[in-house]
Amino acid sequence: MREALAAAAAILALVSTPGSAAPAARFANLTYVAETIRVTPAGSYRNPILPGFQPDPSIVRVGADFYLVNSTFAWFPGIPVYHSRDLVHWRQIGNAIDRPGMLDFRGLGIERGVFAPAISWHDGTFYILNTCVDCGGNFLITARNPAGPWSNPVWLKFDGIDCSLFVDDDGTAWIVNNGEPPERPRYDGHRALWIQQFDLKTLKLFGPRKVLVDGGVHPQDKPVWAEGPHMFKRDGWYYLMAAEGGTAENHSETIYRSRRPDGPYVPGPVNPILTQRDLPSARPNRVEATGHAQLVHLPDGTWWGVFLATRPFAGQSTLLGRETWLLPVSWKDGWPLFLPADVPVPLVVKKPALPASRGSQWDRWTDDFIERALSPEWLRLRNPPPVRDYALHDGDLVLFPGHEPAGSLGTPTFYGRRLRHPTATISTTVRFAPEHPGDFAGLLAFMDEAHFLAFGVEGDHSVRTIVARLRTDPKQDQRGTIVASAPLTAAGPVELRIAIDRGRADLSWRAPGKAWHRLAADVDVEPLASVHAGLFTGLVIGPYALAGR
Repeated sequence: MREALAAAAAILALVSTPGSAAPAARFANLTYVAETIRVTPAGSYRNPILPGFQPDPSIVRVGADFYLVNSTFAWFPGIPVYHSRDLVHWRQIGNAIDRPGMLDFRGLGIERGVFAPAISWHDGTFYILNTCVDCGGNFLITARNPAGPWSNPVWLKFDGIDCSLFVDDDGTAWIVNNGEPPERPRYDGHRALWIQQFDLKTLKLFGPRKVLVDGGVHPQDKPVWAEGPHMFKRDGWYYLMAAEGGTAENHSETIYRSRRPDGPYVPGPVNPILTQRDLPSARPNRVEATGHAQLVHLPDGTWWGVFLATRPFAGQSTLLGRETWLLPVSWKDGWPLFLPADVPVPLVVKKPALPASRGSQWDRWTDDFIERALSPEWLRLRNPPPVRDYALHDGDLVLFPGHEPAGSLGTPTFYGRRLRHPTATISTTVRFAPEHPGDFAGLLAFMDEAHFLAFGVEGDHSVRTIVARLRTDPKQDQRGTIVASAPLTAAGPVELRIAIDRGRADLSWRAPGKAWHRLAADVDVEPLASVHAGLFTGLVIGPYALAGR
């Protein structure tokens, strides 16, 4: 502990010299309070099980333990690893991509990078197959302990995305993935599902690549974006699950089976086995975009499945992005089913017959920055810079501002955590004395480079201002456009509070212990919704500091 404090002090001394880009900003805490928490009946759980920006879930059971991973695109660290023993309560135990040298996200838009990781286990080793889009292609990482460390990537030479590993009872391994069809695509969104054998000792593919599905369940209907394939085995049958219809409101999950792992596969009599696309849009507690699922078999013989879905507050708009959900899976005549086509996804479901597990409390928490390191839930944009831009010192998160704003493709000085509820309040206390025009420190609510809200203290050595900057279009200033401001006459720390209610936000500030001042009420933040920003990510909020021009 003494060494860590000494190192932090040394960093502070270094960046506080006159040659620094801007003075350091000190954040004393970050507090998150979800405003609407409903009581869940005894013996039940509430969906989603992983709320907020947790797309493309993949799950594996090892004995009494369950492990789950999600996509993180160009956020770092990448690929969160969650643990549970009851499928309901989850705790993040690490990140599979936690060293800057593992993957290179530099210069990428936030919707590129890590797509659809798939976790599996065989003979004491955990495997994650994944695609780094625009940053290397398909790769494999391994670990003996799912909390890490994970190996450096082993790059695999095949085209496509959404790869996953299946190991048969005799140890034979196969990789399935989404890719271009064997012939020229017949229409936009025409994809195929491929399979090839894989050597677990040499970690190399071998043998012929073969198409399992060309197009989708009904090729004559020109199905789009067959993706996210997973294989499993039951009663001598090999099952192939895949998403179809794109990851928006037409998303769905489909099922095929075969007597051989490499096919031929036939679709089930009921397809899709999960979708909400045909239900009326005016229904209450609307859940949309269901798909990208994977099943898990429990010791009591029951089957359950995780999948992604969204909770829009209007149209397809949500600030939370795609979240992870859980439902029991029934079987009929050898085929699985999540829900009949006309049944909405339930928000409250009877729990699996498993012992209670300890999970994280995501509805109310405060980080006082008293630990030696940030928890694995903290994210930053792309790879860390060569010179560390933060320190944990005397109970503060200290940020050292750089010149790259949130709207750039650089490495902004920003650390955030996922927004997990439609209505929530996020607050912090910042101490910041700007020196140069445009120096800024405060909270950033970030969806992508063109969609964010920055709220905090800005100014120079002679004047400080409370300011809110919004960016909803790539043509706007990379720092965001000022939508509200007020003079800040008193010196000292400032408390900042963002209260989000679906598509609206209230921005307030005060000197500690004084009355709150509302800078802006009912700010329209619906333009930050994921539907306007590529659909892939969700809002991440936290401390942000930027040097002036």
